[in-house]
Amino acid sequence: MELSVAKMMWLAGSVLVVPALAVFTVFHLWPGMVIKAYNWCWRQKLGLVVRYSHSGSYCFCYFTRGTPSSTSPSLLLLHGFSATKDMWLPIVNYLPRNQHLVCVDMPGHEGTSRTGAEDYSIEGQVARIHQFVQSVGLDKRPFHLVGTSMGGNVAGVYAARHPADLSSLSLICPAGLVYPTDSKFISRLRELEDKLPQEQSIPLIPTNTEELEEMLSLCCYTPLKLHRPILKGLLANRLPNNDFYKEVFMEIVGEKCRFSLQESLPLITAPLQVIWGKDDQVLDVSGTSVLQAALPRCQVEVLDNCGHSVVLERPRKAAKLILDFLPKQEVTDENSKKIS
Repeated sequence: MELSVAKMMWLAGSVLVVPALAVFTVFHLWPGMVIKAYNWCWRQKLGLVVRYSHSGSYCFCYFTRGTPSSTSPSLLLLHGFSATKDMWLPIVNYLPRNQHLVCVDMPGHEGTSRTGAEDYSIEGQVARIHQFVQSVGLDKRPFHLVGTSMGGNVAGVYAARHPADLSSLSLICPAGLVYPTDSKFISRLRELEDKLPQEQSIPLIPTNTEELEEMLSLCCYTPLKLHRPILKGLLANRLPNNDFYKEVFMEIVGEKCRFSLQESLPLITAPLQVIWGKDDQVLDVSGTSVLQAALPRCQVEVLDNCGHSVVLERPRKAAKLILDFLPKQEVTDENSKKIS
């Protein structure tokens, strides 16, 4: 009897140990796979559905939740350089389940078609996003557009080119402005300007874990204490795309795109909300003064103890600010109808 109990305990222990060893092995040998699996699980938990939309030979990958409503505009969220639609998961976590939202992979990123430089310029990305909006029917009623960093640049120019599509606009630490004060990142770019085409160490395109840690430190106010396997996993998922990232980077920092948002500001008519991390080292918070000068009625929110990665560092606050901005536009629109 004692022997049988001992065997049963050994078998039970084996049943637990084998999966644990498998997880441990996968985590250390293929950490990038574990991170992708984690994002997949998070999407499932949040009720997000990944879909594909084809427009001709071009394919857009996006996730969505909820259905369009007559009482609240849909949200379209545009991520930043070298990120994916999954970067919005922390904010989506704090948005109501019934809020219709769409997060799309920007041109060439993750599951969206990778073509060429003509699609990676800011105007090229705007054209592709407009194509996406039409392909999924978001243009049937005005929607709220949110963009961060490079996505903020694209969102602002989109608002200037397609004003009838939007009910309102949120720009989070947007690129594409003439900043009164150089950030740490911009200062570094100026040092590299003459040799960027050959430069192997672009600050936002890490090639090893040390450079990745430097990039994360540049983007976040609070240092991220990540275990080595997680860093390796993040790097493993980025490295195969580094040539693409360099192509996009060279396009958006070129003369044609560098100040795209700045040049488009006079054409933006949608109600505008600006959210910025006070301690942003990538794109200086002085950009808020540029937006306020050009669009005095814009609503500006500067977040203390926050860097460039607002979505990662202050997701609850950012989600609340966006949601609080939406009802104001609905009331304003309704009041306008009454007055007219």
